[in-house]
Amino acid sequence: MIGIEHLLLIGSVLILLSVAITRLSDNLGVPTLLLFLAIGMLAGSEGPGGIEFADAGLAQSIGIIALVFILFAGGMETNWLQVQPILSHAIRLSTLGVFITALSVGLFAHFVLKLSFLSGMLLGAVISSTDAAAVFSVLRSKQVNLRGQLKPLLELESGSNDPMAVFMTIGLIQLMSVPHTTVFSILLLFVFQMGIGALFGLLLGKAMVFILNRLKLSYEGIYPVFSLAFVALLYGLTASIDGSGFLAVYVAGLVAGKSEFIHKKSLLRFFDGMAWLGQISMFVTLGLLVFPSHLLTVLGSGLLVSAFLMFIARPLSVFLSLIFSKLRWFEKVFVSWVGLRGAVPIILATFPLIAGLPDAELIFNVVFFIVFTSALIQGWSIPPIARLLRVDAPFEKKRRYPIEFAAMEGTETELIDLIVPFQSAIAGRPIVQLGMPKDSLIVLISRNDNFLVPSGGTVLQEADAVLVLVDKNNLPKVRVIFSQLKKAEEK
Repeated sequence: MIGIEHLLLIGSVLILLSVAITRLSDNLGVPTLLLFLAIGMLAGSEGPGGIEFADAGLAQSIGIIALVFILFAGGMETNWLQVQPILSHAIRLSTLGVFITALSVGLFAHFVLKLSFLSGMLLGAVISSTDAAAVFSVLRSKQVNLRGQLKPLLELESGSNDPMAVFMTIGLIQLMSVPHTTVFSILLLFVFQMGIGALFGLLLGKAMVFILNRLKLSYEGIYPVFSLAFVALLYGLTASIDGSGFLAVYVAGLVAGKSEFIHKKSLLRFFDGMAWLGQISMFVTLGLLVFPSHLLTVLGSGLLVSAFLMFIARPLSVFLSLIFSKLRWFEKVFVSWVGLRGAVPIILATFPLIAGLPDAELIFNVVFFIVFTSALIQGWSIPPIARLLRVDAPFEKKRRYPIEFAAMEGTETELIDLIVPFQSAIAGRPIVQLGMPKDSLIVLISRNDNFLVPSGGTVLQEADAVLVLVDKNNLPKVRVIFSQLKKAEEK
């Protein structure tokens, strides 16, 4: 049996390699997941690393644990104000859209690949969820942003469609392995799982925020430990009573993200780090699990299903799900093209392996091939497609300031950054003459990559980035002051 010191050595080397290679992802313009998978495959039994690994159960467990923290982190980072207008669109994509994708791929696999109907549907269910993290990693590396509501739509869809794919996969496995299971019982299970998942996520998410604001611990380092354990508790408790644990942690993340609680910024950074660790561990482990020589046996089938998914199934699901939306046709085309597949389909493909179902190995290899080709073919093409369809927007780098402000529950104060626009009425005027509310204070100015601590006599200039400590009730008034233009003032 391999010693713990060797496990730590191998694991740390693989993780460090994965971290180092993220820079290569920026240069190549391909999703990082592709490179993480490649590291796992190279380190595996058929690669130079020669690591023997064929434990689908362990790979599944690692993937589930990683996915729990990835979904919670994704929920926390979701901007609720941005996603509210497109909430119904995202829900339709993550439920009806996932079902249409699974059904169309399932029928294709049944009639073209000659799989049984249930095996074909299982393949469709496994491959039905998307991964927006792969999309945005490519966009960030190429410094491309998205216009309008596309970014929040893709983020919310990818965060909320995993529970639907998990449910359909488990439901179909139950239909195939448990005699006398009916479709009606599966539908009842769907209502129960999603209902319990949403309810527990909402209630325990609020409970987590409530407890964090009242713990008053002496050591700041205990707050991440508490949060980590609470998220694990939430998933375990929900899943243990047959609820959707994945939906629960994502909803709890959304609740936490829109709430104010102590050490929120540090916890956001902590869970962002946990999400990255989870992604690296998950992709590398799944790369270790696959045998590259087995992929060659499904080359033809994999290409057929992958092409059908990219050019028919995904567009069909998007256009039917968003048929009554106000999104323009070229925006729907872009949403159709960026439906990249990530680690979740590969994790779900381990379920039939563990259940010992017919065609399980074929499904796993086809799914792995589809994920790989999706990242390779669609990944690099996302920036030019965005420009071609004119859905791209100027890329704005996130500003970093040498100070932070942690909002507390019960306080109405917020630290925001504002830009002095060109032709602004306040440009060329000292701060004391701006007419700012009494409880609002300009605490820092970023000008030409330098930071200035202002006084009342400091004169603002066009393009200054201004950090303002403001009472939330006076925020609209402050925004009006900064948005006034010289022409309006002269009139």
